[in-house]
Amino acid sequence: MEEYGYRQNSVDLNPYPVIMQVWLIIKLKLMIPIVNLVMPFVWAFGGGANPSKAIFFKAQLIFIVIGIILWLIFAGVLMGYFMNFRYIG
Repeated sequence: MEEYGYRQNSVDLNPYPVIMQVWLIIKLKLMIPIVNLVMPFVWAFGGGANPSKAIFFKAQLIFIVIGIILWLIFAGVLMGYFMNFRYIG
């Protein structure tokens, strides 16, 4: 297989782990206002990040979307409940 320029084990399935200092720097970066909206998308879908960091931020974005959907449902139910008082009295 090597003669065709193809190596069977060319993908590193176990990259280096993200160390604690890197997570602390990430948390500090996410405290900056506009950066905390952009960087999770860059780290999740940018392609240059460590795979474990990319998977973490993809999962975080999924939880954010679920939270927004639940918040909208809750706000809609609450708004409907209070709008009901407007027509009763």
